[in-house]
Formats: sequence, structure tokens, C-alpha cells
Amino acid sequence: MQIILTQDVKGQGKKGDLINVSDGYARNFLFPRKLAISATKETINEMKGQKDAAAYHKQKEFEAAKELASKIDAAKVVLKVKCGENGKLFGSITSTDIANELKNQQHIAVDKKKIVLDEPIKSICETKVKVKLYGEVTAQLSVSVINA
Repeated sequence: MQIILTQDVKGQGKKGDLINVSDGYARNFLFPRKLAISATKETINEMKGQKDAAAYHKQKEFEAAKELASKIDAAKVVLKVKCGENGKLFGSITSTDIANELKNQQHIAVDKKKIVLDEPIKSICETKVKVKLYGEVTAQLSVSVINA
């Protein structure tokens, strides 16, 4: 019997897969637990439509991320902070600070979790910071820390 899985089933497949199983397994285990539905022409077409829609949305998100990456690559964020002797900062610059200043100065909203800092910035410098946007799409943001 051909069925379409409505949830992931260990040993059988992932949600949305079209698989063959024995009639008893389908009627006695999968159907009562709402883990699968019978594969008719209508349900197969509906499943294909859902997969096409998901692929379309994924493509749109990817294109939006690439567009945002080009904006971030061209942007520069300047952070004015107090510092002591030898250019050492009182405190440090974190991804939260960079995200807030990016929103204030360039009007680009990016989640602080997407900004990748190996360690917080603790001195006056000019550096490039990696911003992971979507999957393999990353951007390089120019960050300049100056004395206030």
C-alpha cells in the first residue's frame, strides 16, 4: 500500500515522503496514530503542491538574504567609545552593540546571533565582521571603533 507520511517515522521516512508499506502496518499502526495518510491522486497532487510552495519560499528567502548581504557589504558602522591609554577600551564591543549601531546608522536590522565575533573587540581598530544571514550566504561588515 502506498502512503504519504504526515510526520517523521523512524525506520520508514521523513514527513511528506511517499512510501510503500504493508496493509496491516498502515491500517493498524500508521493511520490510527495520524502518522500517515493513504496515497490517492488528490493527496499526491496536494503533497507536490506543498513541496513546490516550500521550494518557492526557500528561494525567495535566499534571494532576500543575498540582497541584504550586498547592503551589509557596502555598509560601515562607526562605534564611538571611551578608551584609556594605548587605545584600550573601558569594556568591550559585542555583537549586540554592533547590531544596535547597524540598525541606528544604516537602518539594517540584523539579529545579534547572526553576527560572528571570535572574541569581543577590546581596542580601537577597524575590522571586518562576518554576518551569517541564511545558509551559505554571509556578508562582511566593516566596523570602525574610534575614541569618543
